[in-house]
Amino acid sequence: MIGKLSLFMVRVVNRYLPDPLVFAILLSIIVFVWGYFILPPKEGQNAFLAMAGFWGDGFWNLLAFTTQMAMIVVTGFALASSEPVKRGLKYIASFAKTPKQGVALVCFFGGLASAINWGFGLVIGALFAKQIARNLKAVDYGLLIACAYIGFMTWGGGLSGSMPLSASDASNIIVKGYLDGNPIPVTETIFTWYNGFVILALLICMPILVMYMVPKEPKPIDPQLLAEEPNYQREVPKDAPPALKIEESRFLTLIIVALGIVYLFNYFSQKGFAGLNINSVNLIFLLSGMLLHKTPMAYMRAVKTAASSTAGILVQFPFYAAIALMMEDSGLGGIITDFFINIANKDNYAVWAFFSSAAINFAVPSGGGHWVIQGPFVLEAAKELGADLGKATMAIAYGEQWANMAQPFWALPALAIAGLGVRDIMGYCITALIFSVPIFIVALYFF
Repeated sequence: MIGKLSLFMVRVVNRYLPDPLVFAILLSIIVFVWGYFILPPKEGQNAFLAMAGFWGDGFWNLLAFTTQMAMIVVTGFALASSEPVKRGLKYIASFAKTPKQGVALVCFFGGLASAINWGFGLVIGALFAKQIARNLKAVDYGLLIACAYIGFMTWGGGLSGSMPLSASDASNIIVKGYLDGNPIPVTETIFTWYNGFVILALLICMPILVMYMVPKEPKPIDPQLLAEEPNYQREVPKDAPPALKIEESRFLTLIIVALGIVYLFNYFSQKGFAGLNINSVNLIFLLSGMLLHKTPMAYMRAVKTAASSTAGILVQFPFYAAIALMMEDSGLGGIITDFFINIANKDNYAVWAFFSSAAINFAVPSGGGHWVIQGPFVLEAAKELGADLGKATMAIAYGEQWANMAQPFWALPALAIAGLGVRDIMGYCITALIFSVPIFIVALYFF
C-alpha cells in the first residue's frame, strides 16, 4: 500500500506541482488577493496599494537569512568535496548493500544530523544520499534525496529548533510582549518526554516507511549528477613566483583556522548548546573546509564549484519574505490561527495549534518568521485556556516541520546539491507527511 501510494503521489506531483519559483509566485498572488479582501479598512487607505506596500517592504527582509542559507550550501558542499570527508562518507555509505538499506540509512542519518543542527542536516543528508547513489546504481536517486529531506522533520524539536530556542530567550520580542518577559525554558520544550518521543519515533518509523517506497523499476540516474568532485589541490613548482606560493600556502590556512578555533572555543564556553545556530555552523563548516582542503586557493576553487548551487535560494527566498509580511500586516496569519484555536479546548489545544501552524507554513516556511507571526496568537490563547505554554510552542514547531514535507522551500539546498528538481522528490515527501501525522498527534494529545 505504501509503495502504491508513494508512486501515486509521485505521478500527481510530476503533473501538477510547478517549479519552486513558480510555486512562490503563485503563493504571493494568493496571499495578496486574500489579504486585499480581509484587510481592515482605514480612512484614506487604499487596500491594493497597502498590500503592494507590504509585499515590497517585506521583499528584502530576509537578506541576512538568504545569505546564511547560501553560505551553508556553499560551505557544506565545499567541506564535503575535501578528500577526508569524501572518504568518511564513502565508508559509512558502504554499509548499505541494497536499495532498501540505502534509503533507510539516508533517512536515519539525515534525521539524526537535523536533530543536532538543521543546517548541518540539510547539507550532510543530501551529500550522504549522493554517495549512496554512487554505490548503489539500482537505487532511485530522487527517493534518496527525498529521504534526506524527510529526515529534516526532526529539526523543530532538535537542539537548533528556532521556536523553542526563541521562547527560552528573555530578550525575544514575543517573550517580552506576550509572556511578560518570562521565557519558557528548554526543559519544558526540547528536553521533554513528548519531544523525545517525537524525535525517536521519527528516527525509527521514517526509515522503515521509506523502505516500502522503493520502486521496482527506479529511474535511471544521469551519470553527470554523480560525478566525483575533482581534487582541488595544485602542485607548486619550485620556481613558482612568491604570489603563487602564498596562495597555495598551508601555513596561512593553519593561522586563520587556529584563530577561528580560539573564537569558537570561547563562544561555546559562554553560550553552550544555545550557541549552535546557523552562523556558528557556517563558521565551523568554513574553517573545517579550509583545513581539509589545506590551502586558501584549493578551498576557493571548491567554493567556486559549490556557488552555482545557490541560484534557487538567492531568487526565491525574497518572495517568501514578502509573503510573510503580507500575512502579518494584513492580519491573515491571525485569522488562520484564530480559526483553529476557537474550536479548541485545554486538552486538544496543542493539536489544533499544530494544524494551524501547518497551514500557515505554506505561506511562511521560516521558523523565525513563523514564530513572529503565529507565536502571539497561540500563546495568548494557551494562557486563556490554561494550556501548557511549552507544548503550545512545540505545537507550532511541529506543525512547521511536518508541513515542510509538502512545501518545497527547504528542499532547495538539498536539490541544489543533488542537481534535481522539486518534482523528483515531493511525491515521496508527501507520503511521509501522511504517515507521520499520528506521531505528532500522539505526542501532543496523549503525553
